[in-house]
Amino acid sequence: MKRPPFPAWLRAHPSDRRGSLWLALVLLVAGLLVMLVWLAGRYEISQVQERLERDTADAVSDIRSALTRNVQALQSLYAGSPTPGSWSVDAASMLHEHREWSRLEWRDPGLALLAGVDSPFRAPVFDRMGRDNARADIAQACLTARKYNGPAYSASYFVPQSDGLGMEVMEMCMPLVTAGRLSGYVVATYSLQGILSEMIGQAYTRSQEVSFTEADGTRLALHGSVRRGNRVFTAQQLLDLPGNTLVLRMDGWRSAPDLFPNVLTALVTAMSIALVSVLVLLRNDMRRRQKAERDLADALAFRKAMEDSLVTGLRARDLEGRTTYVNPAFCEMVGFSAGELLGRGSPAPYWPPELADEYQQRQAIRLEHNHAPAREGFESVFMRKDGRRFPVLIIEAPLINVLGRQTGWMSALLDISEQRRVEELQRASQERLQATARLATVGEMASLLSHELNQPLAAIASYATGSLNLLQDTAPRLEPGLAKGSDLQLALRRIAEQAERAGKVIRSVHDFVRRRDQLREEVSPNALLNDIMPLVNLQARKLQVRVRVEVDDGLPDVLCDRIMVEQVLLNLARNAMQAMDLPDLRDRPLEFRVRRAASAEGNRWLEFSVADGGAGIPGDVARQLFTPFFTTKTEGMGLGLSLCRTVVEQHGGYLDFVPNTPSGTVFRFTLPAVANRKAKVPSIE
Repeated sequence: MKRPPFPAWLRAHPSDRRGSLWLALVLLVAGLLVMLVWLAGRYEISQVQERLERDTADAVSDIRSALTRNVQALQSLYAGSPTPGSWSVDAASMLHEHREWSRLEWRDPGLALLAGVDSPFRAPVFDRMGRDNARADIAQACLTARKYNGPAYSASYFVPQSDGLGMEVMEMCMPLVTAGRLSGYVVATYSLQGILSEMIGQAYTRSQEVSFTEADGTRLALHGSVRRGNRVFTAQQLLDLPGNTLVLRMDGWRSAPDLFPNVLTALVTAMSIALVSVLVLLRNDMRRRQKAERDLADALAFRKAMEDSLVTGLRARDLEGRTTYVNPAFCEMVGFSAGELLGRGSPAPYWPPELADEYQQRQAIRLEHNHAPAREGFESVFMRKDGRRFPVLIIEAPLINVLGRQTGWMSALLDISEQRRVEELQRASQERLQATARLATVGEMASLLSHELNQPLAAIASYATGSLNLLQDTAPRLEPGLAKGSDLQLALRRIAEQAERAGKVIRSVHDFVRRRDQLREEVSPNALLNDIMPLVNLQARKLQVRVRVEVDDGLPDVLCDRIMVEQVLLNLARNAMQAMDLPDLRDRPLEFRVRRAASAEGNRWLEFSVADGGAGIPGDVARQLFTPFFTTKTEGMGLGLSLCRTVVEQHGGYLDFVPNTPSGTVFRFTLPAVANRKAKVPSIE
């Protein structure tokens, strides 16, 4: 099938085709200019006519208001039951203020004249014609007024004057009612010329010609003058009065508007010329714009390639917290596509549910107060699409547009999971090195103590055993008053037991610091506390300390080196009681507490705590509290807390301290619990 040929102008050379388009554009602009000039002239004419119509309506409204005020003024003449003589005086005074009135009359119900006063500003209006000739007009107006029970007007009529001229007048009749009965009429003779000159503002008559006309256009009265022109503008409004209707006409003349003196036309012309000039300049600018667009496209392609190659996640958000941009690295980091993230506000799908409230509050504070985060960034935790959490480093900066206004925030995000893993390995290695150093330090002291104390302890045990044997041999020969020898035997047994216990502690410490395998056994928390309570209570009574023990129900056993853990508890208890040995301290509580570790996964750890009510630990002391050989006691060696921390860490737990409320310190450590095993040791006595 043969295709139809293209039009000739499409087959022309591109330069010729562009020339044709420019010619069409110039012709369009010229036609637009001519049309705008014509429309400007039409608009000017409509504005003049509209203004004249508005002035005519305002003039009619002014006349109505003035007539109403005149009626009210005439009513005031009859206040106080006037006589014809006093009425004439008041009427003459009122005629001085109202030049639109030619004559005022007071007539009885039969229209007989009671009093009449002529205007002082002109000759009596009815001298030549006689007042009786207008009686029919008066009677018609008063009949209408009686019918409407209000003022009424007669039709206008011409009254010749003695100077050879005349004037157009109309009668206004207002009934006077006293005690519900008609008592007479007041008749005011209006001059139509006076109405135009007195009741219409000077602003109208200064620029327009105002007249009353018949329905056929015959002028009855004329006022004002205008500068004549070749354009006539006319507006008419009906003045509808009770008993009479007049036509108010307002004429204005205006010369034909010139093209360029007209401001609007001149402005349109100037704009059209400027438009043609701009179109000429646009041709060159279009070429530069096309080149700039190509350069911008290349820059955008380069930026897109650079952003796609980054391993750093990029995220942009507006001032409302909605995501406006993410790069592929960020999408790969969180596992969500760009379509799932763009346009999303708070909470973000990559926020962990347990941290969503915290993140939302932090974001609200930042957006509300426009707080810029630190340049070095801050760490946070995000959640991948599969639910896995991972740490990130976020570096944010304000997003500024070309106008210098902030439109949002640009964030750079780094996945620091591997960095955290390396840091954790380094921290664990450092802790092992520190523990090894502490063990080496304590090991030297333990070897020395083991060598120096084993022989005295063995001697104490031997002497205690020998004393017991002597007491047993001499017991039959004791006098009855010396029966308390059994208490001495008990004391000697206790001495032997404690000497043996001290030996075990020394051997356990010695074996511990030599990194031998420790003998770990399952022990209930109650059993651990029961073993140390006799020694604790002995010192507590001496220092007037109130001991309290609280162990939660249903706790499992712990797997530990019993001797060493008991020594940790005993050491912490002695430190707590010594901290409360103050002269001004009356209440000295010592509290042991055992419960499940709240932060432990699966509740596989138990938390032991020892709390005192002393003065607390100063900041400078707290920083060195676990340092070997650091002590605040004159007789201390500074190894107790360091050894306690090492023992707890060897069991996989931690040892720390927090301030107690309202005063004092709480030392707490954790031990591994035995799975699915409940403590069955009786409660502490």
